[in-house]
This record gives sequence, C-alpha cells and structure tokens, in this order.
Amino acid sequence: MSAAMPRTVCWSETAAGPVVRLIDQTLLPGQLVIKDCRQLDEVCEAIRSLRVRGAPAIGCAAALAVALAVHRSVADTTEELINVVGHAARELAATRPTAVNLFWALERMQQVAEQSSDFGPDEFRAALLQAAEEVVADDLERCRRIGQYGAELIPDGANVLTHCNAGALATAGYGTALGVIRAAHEQGKQIHVWVDETRPLLQGARLTAWELQQEGIACTLICDSAAASLMRAGRVDCVVVGADRIAANGDTANKIGTYPVAIAAGRHQVPFYVAAPCSTVDFSLPSGDEIPIEERGPEEVTYIAGRLAQPICPAEVNIFNPAFDVTPAELITAIITEAGVAVQPLASSLAELSSEPFSSLSAPESSS
Repeated sequence: MSAAMPRTVCWSETAAGPVVRLIDQTLLPGQLVIKDCRQLDEVCEAIRSLRVRGAPAIGCAAALAVALAVHRSVADTTEELINVVGHAARELAATRPTAVNLFWALERMQQVAEQSSDFGPDEFRAALLQAAEEVVADDLERCRRIGQYGAELIPDGANVLTHCNAGALATAGYGTALGVIRAAHEQGKQIHVWVDETRPLLQGARLTAWELQQEGIACTLICDSAAASLMRAGRVDCVVVGADRIAANGDTANKIGTYPVAIAAGRHQVPFYVAAPCSTVDFSLPSGDEIPIEERGPEEVTYIAGRLAQPICPAEVNIFNPAFDVTPAELITAIITEAGVAVQPLASSLAELSSEPFSSLSAPESSS
C-alpha cells in the first residue's frame, strides 16, 4: 500500500490504552474510516462483519487480538493470562471457518504462550505482543516475496484479470494476487487489470479497483459474467487470484466465483495463477473436498453490498450464499508462494517448496 495509506491492521498505543487499529473495509470506497478495537469481542465482530477480511489480514488481526486480550486483562498471574490466551483463541476461531491463516496465527500465539509460561505477567504480555507483531511483519515480507516471484510470470503489456480482493487490504499491507501485479508495476511493466466486481459483496468493485487507483495501476471494472467473453476475445493474458485455503493436492478455496473463472481460463488456454503464502496451504487436508466452506447470511444477496434500501429479489425467496468455492488443482497453472512457484503436479511441488507447513522460508534472490 502507498506510503500515504494507513496500515490494513496494526497495534497502536493510545491514551486510553492499546488497541488493534484497522481499516473498516465495509465503508470503502466511499469512506476511509479507521476503527480502533479496544476489546477482544470488537476484533471478533470486525472479522465476522468483514471490516477486516482476506485470509492473511484475518490471521494478523487474530494474533493482535490475542495480544490485546492479554494486555487488557486485569489478571495478575501468568497462569491466569495463559487462560486468557486460550479463551481468546477459542472466540477468534469461531469467527470464520475457511481461512486457514486464522488458525495458523492462533496456533502460533498459543505456542508462544506455552513457551513463556515461566515468565512473569509483564514479561508474558511483552512476549505475546512481540509474537503478534512478528506475525504482521512476517506477512508483509512473505507478500513481497510472492510479488517478486509472481512478477516474473507477468509479461510487459499484459492484461491481467483478478477476482475479489487479494491486495494490501487483504493482508498486512502489500497483497498476494495484487502484490504480484504491484511488483510487476514497480518493475516498470505496463500492466492493465480487469477487475471482476465479485458479487455478492463487490470486493472487486469496492476494494480492488480502489486499491489499483491508489497505486496508479490501469484497471477496468467488469461484471463477473463478462470475464469469459473477454477471454474468448483474446483480451486476457493471465488470471491472478488469491486463496483462503489450499489443500495438499493444490485444490484451492477462494472467493465464490473463482471456479467459473478458472474453467473459462482453461477453456481459452489463459494461464491461471494462485498467489498465496505457504501459511495458506493446509497439508492436513488431502483435497479441496475437505475444506470447510463458510455460508453467510441471505441479506448479502438480497441487497447490493448494503448500499440499496430496497431488496433486489422477491420477499421470502430462498437464498444460498456460500462465501467460497474450490478450484480443482488441474485448472491451476501454478501457485505463487514466498518460497517459489509451485507448478504441476502441484501436490509434489508444494511439498518440495515447504518441507513442513508454515515454516519460515528464506527470501528469494533478487531478479536481474
């Protein structure tokens, strides 16, 4: 994100005590509003309501929320503070089921709590805050590496199509799919982006188009249903999307509507890339069939992103509103990670890139 823009989610010390500070993404692009969450339940509400969204950003917010709960607690023993960590982790784990980064971040915070059990209360609080800020810093670095690797796949002058928002707003501040596009732009490549509107919550229209405008990257907003016809006309050179969870075989869960884009890309021989950190790969799940898919409320479909007072459908009509779909591995050209680019067959390639899930990996060498 540009230097003039606030961080997507961060820790802040205020006169009234520490807060988790985040951009309220439900109000974009009309208003740029910063929300200060002073208590654990406020962060939980922010995640549920999509004030903060995107798998990496959710993980960062969760880690900071655990630290916030510990700092706001009046407990005066480390044993009590460890119980606070456990309670916070359970509350946060119940917010959204699909994004694996949430659970990775919570597991990391609980591990630090266990490792710090011999510390005094003040030292314990400091250790949890340091761990949370490391989660945020780690995400920023991983996204920059993803961008560096992915930019090599984007030719100069490319028309790139993306679905939903996998940019700075979905991460600690750089982006996965948009990080690839941003890195290519920073290299001087003339990139144009086709932005799917992404019904029902219009994350593409509201967030991705806004981000690209902030960065001065040429973009054109389209209806979701226009993507396939653009590919047929030869006006899309590649697709780059993010991911909320990737199974061990490479099957990928992303925002609903991603699967049809992948089908269209395969039909028209357009490369289809997924950009995500290794923390998004869930090696405990053999395939996408095991990925839990979140279903959300009907009002997200019956109203247009909360902007229109009148519903767009008949009253009492049945609504099915899955938040994600799963793209089979065979439709994915490559998965761009901070460790490198996983190519087909994705199962073995992903395993080679990360010998164990969620490990910290060395930075790639600079491109010549």
